[in-house]
Amino acid sequence: MCGRFSLLGTPEEIEAWFDLMELEDFPPRYNIAPTQPILMVVSGETPPPGSNRPNRRALLVRWGFIPGWVKDTANYPLMINARAETAIDKASFKAAMRHRRALIPASGFYEWRRNGDRKAQAYWVRPRDGGVVAFAGLYEPWANAEGSEMDTGAVLTTEASDNLRFIHDRMPVVIEQKDFSRWLDCKSQEPRHVADLLKPAREDLFEAIPVSDKVNKFENTGPEIQERVEDTPPEERKRPQRSKPPQSDAQMKLF
Repeated sequence: MCGRFSLLGTPEEIEAWFDLMELEDFPPRYNIAPTQPILMVVSGETPPPGSNRPNRRALLVRWGFIPGWVKDTANYPLMINARAETAIDKASFKAAMRHRRALIPASGFYEWRRNGDRKAQAYWVRPRDGGVVAFAGLYEPWANAEGSEMDTGAVLTTEASDNLRFIHDRMPVVIEQKDFSRWLDCKSQEPRHVADLLKPAREDLFEAIPVSDKVNKFENTGPEIQERVEDTPPEERKRPQRSKPPQSDAQMKLF
């Protein structure tokens, strides 16, 4: 799963990597949590004749997907992830898989390994060579009863690559740069045409760094949450049960 991630690249780096025209300035974000705004890259309108650049635009989205048909969010679950294996068949995500696929710029994500009766060990999972990666995402416009609108989104997840499975059995889907255009093309590329992209990341892409439980609190937003700590090795590295990162109740009260 993906319950926290970070975005440390500068606007200029994000613009270059995703071939965007322009981004507003923003600070590094070390601890992005559910219900907070996240940056997504989506396909824009048809580019002008003669343009060789892909037409992409940046979109600020509330992390927590709400299907357009939902009326009462009070009793609707907070959907921050969508399982890549079943998203096309789920009523909640089916339309977005066909019409509203997105890229989510990220510098890595956090995951927790359960240690039996002991507290969970947090890991900062980042690209070995640094830089930015693109998670596969879905977005959906939603309007409340008063007509106020916002865009909402989720991260697509898949089975963890072998080198990360000792932490958790799920991870975000990573779209490689060469596949950006195909993933974002919702006009000619149906979900079945891009299903091959919904796979675990290559094993040499990420490294997992044990970090302290400071990341558990979304109020902690500085670089200290990514400092390496001594790992507490599990008795046995095996496929763990699915688990959720600690969350504050305050995050659940957007509505």
